Amino acid sequence: MQHEYSSKKSHLIKRYYPYLKKYRKTMYLDLFCAALTCLCDVVLPLILRKITDLAMTDLAALTVSLVLKLAAVYFVLRLIDAAAQYFMADMGHVMGVYIETDMRRDAFDHLQKLGYTYYSNTKIGQIMGRITNDLFEVTEFSHHCPEEFFIAGLKFIVSFSILCTYNVWLTLLIFICVPLMAVVSVILNQNLRAAFRRQRVQIGELNAQIEDSLLGERVVKAFAAEEMEAEKFAEGNTAFQRIKKQTYHFMALFQSSTRLFDGLMYLVVVLAGGLFVIYGHITPGDLVAYVLYVSTLIATIRRIVEFAEQFQRGMTGIERFFEIMDAPIEIEDVEGAEELKVTEGRIELDDVSFEYPDDHNQVLRHLSLKIEPGERVALVGPSGGGKTTLCNLIPRFYDVTDGSIRIDGQDIRGVTLKSLRGSIGIVQQDVYLFSGTVAENIAYGREGASRDEIVEAARLAGADEFVRQLKDGYDTYVGERGVKLSGGQKQRISIARVFLKNPKLLILDEATSALDNESELLVGKSLERLAKGRTTLTIAHRLTTIRHYDRILVLEGDGIAEAGTHEELLEKGGIYYRLWNGIV
Repeated sequence: MQHEYSSKKSHLIKRYYPYLKKYRKTMYLDLFCAALTCLCDVVLPLILRKITDLAMTDLAALTVSLVLKLAAVYFVLRLIDAAAQYFMADMGHVMGVYIETDMRRDAFDHLQKLGYTYYSNTKIGQIMGRITNDLFEVTEFSHHCPEEFFIAGLKFIVSFSILCTYNVWLTLLIFICVPLMAVVSVILNQNLRAAFRRQRVQIGELNAQIEDSLLGERVVKAFAAEEMEAEKFAEGNTAFQRIKKQTYHFMALFQSSTRLFDGLMYLVVVLAGGLFVIYGHITPGDLVAYVLYVSTLIATIRRIVEFAEQFQRGMTGIERFFEIMDAPIEIEDVEGAEELKVTEGRIELDDVSFEYPDDHNQVLRHLSLKIEPGERVALVGPSGGGKTTLCNLIPRFYDVTDGSIRIDGQDIRGVTLKSLRGSIGIVQQDVYLFSGTVAENIAYGREGASRDEIVEAARLAGADEFVRQLKDGYDTYVGERGVKLSGGQKQRISIARVFLKNPKLLILDEATSALDNESELLVGKSLERLAKGRTTLTIAHRLTTIRHYDRILVLEGDGIAEAGTHEELLEKGGIYYRLWNGIV
């Protein structure tokens, strides 16, 4: 267990080192300043030893001039110490901030590449905790970890070397306590780190629960479920309290053990040092130096003990950061991927099968389909038939398990994701608007779009009229997730995004099913304008919206059960007929 713990910790440090290496010049300068701060602690016992020995053996030699010279030396060292300490507190922490920023950037970039499977199985609150709170701890870790261990090592080596010149045996008696302390500290540190990890996991769970409750605030109020939400929060909060209490328990054990060893080291100095003075093995000045050096060592050990908590927090943060970075990217560009060139807009599915990678639930089996350029095709059928899954396969939100999908003859797995998704416009039932203005949300369809282009896209989407009636027009703040707008207004803004994007292919995922009749009519007209001249694939909940489509496909678990126009499918009297007439 101990070997596994040390191996895992060293592996994390090894993976983290490239981030630190980027700023190694700052780190080396920081360590140089750390060495300068040790000068005062090392030189002071030597100064007092000299004064004590002269006072005890040759008082005439202890002149005012000598004392002033020694004081001047110590004063200069203090000025150097202050300057070095300033640099360490300033640039050392800034270096940590740079490293934290680099790690957060890499984590966010990696999260952008992860697929639907990862987000289906991971709580957003946990992810937020990992790229914010956990990485906050890395700043302090990055600065203090090399600094504290360097200072401790330097003081131990210098103190041990100097004290050995006074009396080897007394020095060995004092320093024999150090490895004992180290062994106890390592054992207690394992429990401390495990406790910090449980604490981080629980705060992530708590964040996720708070986020879920606050985002669903309207549902909570609608069902008068405030008490239930409070009970759920209290349960998570109490669990966090219990874990944090356990963490402080281990911290208390850790700190108590170090204080016990502190007392043991002073006991050795008092007992053994006093006997050595009595028998003439060391001078009174040497004993004074021993006491001061032991005080310095104990102060250093206490700093390491205090840093141990930060060290464990930092290691936990690094570990949880790399858990994000180790999440596999399921969908990415293959080597040598080419740009997708949509010339006509033909979509072909050739013997496509698909099962979800996390639960291996097979949805599509040996499905073949060809959609001609400019054709409008609707997908209908019972839930679980694979309609949404099929539409998710075309922009490669998932990859097919078997078979292939081609657009104008190009296998979509051989083209870049950016060119593929840039050629497809998607309008979904659940519209997501970003916190910002109306214009900013429409402009999300194409970076750098001018205000005139934004207004024209809104006009085509049937949104211009209502946008101009808003308090600040296109500069109106829509609120988080667009809460200040109605469902129909949000949907028309999402359609305006696609108009601005101007794709060759269009996927409509039940875009009007959640709207009232009036909004459905307005949005339906916008969608008709949007679909004109584009290859369109529509998932339809309300069959009245797709009765004039070129082709309607009825999907069931075994594939395409029926295909044809609205009139043809009604004449067959099959599944579509029953759906149209509401026959279960």
